[in-house]
Amino acid sequence: MSTRAEQLLDWYDRDRRDLPWRMAPGEKADPYKVWMSEIMLQQTTVVTVKSYYKAFLKKWPSVQDLAGADLDEVLHAWQGLGYYARARNLHKCAQVVTRDHNGRFPESEKRLLELPGIGPYTAAAIASIAFGLKATPVDGNVERVVSRLFMVEETLPKAKKQLAELAQTLTPTTRAGDFAQAMMDLGATICTPKKAACGICPWMKGCVARLEGEPTDYPKKEAKKPKPTRKAYLFWIARQDGSVLLRKRPEKGLLGGMMEFPSSTWRQEEVSQANALREAPLDALWKKKEGIVKHTFTHFHLELTVLVGRVSRNPPVNGIWVKLEDLKDHALPTLMKKVAKHAITH
Repeated sequence: MSTRAEQLLDWYDRDRRDLPWRMAPGEKADPYKVWMSEIMLQQTTVVTVKSYYKAFLKKWPSVQDLAGADLDEVLHAWQGLGYYARARNLHKCAQVVTRDHNGRFPESEKRLLELPGIGPYTAAAIASIAFGLKATPVDGNVERVVSRLFMVEETLPKAKKQLAELAQTLTPTTRAGDFAQAMMDLGATICTPKKAACGICPWMKGCVARLEGEPTDYPKKEAKKPKPTRKAYLFWIARQDGSVLLRKRPEKGLLGGMMEFPSSTWRQEEVSQANALREAPLDALWKKKEGIVKHTFTHFHLELTVLVGRVSRNPPVNGIWVKLEDLKDHALPTLMKKVAKHAITH
């Protein structure tokens, strides 16, 4: 084992974070728990994930339990974590592992990559943490640490391949799982994006960015392009009994499989109310709500104008009628919760 690996592991043994999915020293990791935590931690903070992780394990303590769950139930439990494709793939992956692998996760990176929702990072994380294999998971924390350690001048995302190769040169053959988690901890607690606590870093003496540059200047990144804004009209349709119309979004795509209030197509160009109403699921007397519901996704901003329509009968529709007090029982994404609050309180 290299001196650099020993330095980081010594630090990790002293200062590792206490996380609900992390095994105690010497305790064998559970692949199901490692997989669950890694999927949840994609693009989500540790603080947010903790409660969801505990709730999921309490509800579905094994991969077989999760595989047997209804997808809507899983999506409902996932509400608030965002990036709902992860929840759909979580459920699908559990079914594949249960059906095709007798409830046991494959032990090689290559075979893990064949599972739904598992990419290179997650495969390497499971292989190293759950099975002790020499594998190198590279996330944003690891990229930041490596870019500063070697003072990599190439900008992200072009530098990803180089950073991954450099990270692999650091990974020891033994304790690869602990080393992977140590790298994550180092980036999350010491080598942070806006501040680098170099004075307490186990790699302080060998960090090129500290010696020859400014650590917080790394990793170098290309200038971000401004996010476009899409607009649409949302149809809040209520019956005489107060129930409102919900429908299910397509399984594939943004917010796939989640419930929504119907809307016109989300477009970047301006759309008139008259044209938008051509996409309404039924005819009604429409009244525009004051104000705009705003929401930001990864790649664009969204602005929704809410049109309230009331129907006196029970027309045939593609969707379900739900009482306001029962909306909480359905898998509504954050955007639709904003819409409901706006429609009800304004």
